[in-house]
Amino acid sequence: MAIALRLSRGGAKKRPYYRIVAADSRRARDGKYLEQIGTYNPLLAKDDEKRVQLNEDRAKYWLGVGAQPSDRVARFLDAAGIREREARNNPNKAKPGEKANERAEEKAEKATAAEEAKKAAEEEAKAKPAEEEAKAEEPATDEAKTDDAPAEDAKAEDAKAEDAKAEDSAAEETKADEKAEG
Repeated sequence: MAIALRLSRGGAKKRPYYRIVAADSRRARDGKYLEQIGTYNPLLAKDDEKRVQLNEDRAKYWLGVGAQPSDRVARFLDAAGIREREARNNPNKAKPGEKANERAEEKAEKATAAEEAKKAAEEEAKAKPAEEEAKAEEPATDEAKTDDAPAEDAKAEDAKAEDAKAEDSAAEETKADEKAEG
């Protein structure tokens, strides 16, 4: 006869209460059992002493005669220090595969390249005002005037754009004032 240490359910609907029993493995879950060796009440707090109660001597006896505990009962026995339980979780199973690692590395490389490009652009932007100041200090010559002509055109366009923005914002403010008064 194969003996199992397992849980036998009792209690009302949605109010479970379990007996820890030594039973013939061929019997029904809640059927006839050989001996009750403890209780388990999952409704109690995890740190409550009465959540799991085991008769350690009888558990050791049944293990000694070859009884096989179920997963849950094996956890209880491990917590009580009666029988050590091996961890059943495979930690490598959740790790990403080779291709996922390659994609992650490529993404990281692209991100670092983008950051470097952004820093280089910022440094160039900082360097341009310094160059413009240096050119402003130099005496103006005919060659300098021809080189600066496109730059001056760009400055004039920037000034016009700023003036247009200022006029738009002023128009919006007047509209907002009219709505507030009306």
